[in-house]
Amino acid sequence: MSADDKLAVAECVYRYATGVDTRDWAMYRSVFADEVEFDFSSFGPGQAPATMAADRWVAGVKPMFEGLAATQHMMSNPLVDLDGDRARITMYVRAHHVLDPADPESYYTVGGHYRNRLERVAGDWRLVRVELVVTWRMGRPEIMDAARA
Repeated sequence: MSADDKLAVAECVYRYATGVDTRDWAMYRSVFADEVEFDFSSFGPGQAPATMAADRWVAGVKPMFEGLAATQHMMSNPLVDLDGDRARITMYVRAHHVLDPADPESYYTVGGHYRNRLERVAGDWRLVRVELVVTWRMGRPEIMDAARA
């Protein structure tokens, strides 16, 4: 197991969070293989697991995140298992979502962890499966629907 590969796998997930939080959609798209399995079923109703083209996924989440004033995805405690050109990573997440920074009632935070799989594609690590496991919530989940609107 290469320490460099473990770091590169973790950094791929960090770029996932940074891309969303900075609204850098090219960075966000760059962390995915062309087809990805997404499982956000623990986030809420209507979030059934699905496999889709990464471009379609990015186009689908972009309007919601652009409807929020700010987000901050704090990722920590990466545990990486390598198997050749495949990897698994479990990483804690605390995701803070803000609709209106001036309104203390327009925040929603979830905590939990990601269980992701990656593959080496053309020399770079790319996400092929993203699973969010929400273990706690705080605030107002309805701001997510308002952001989508």
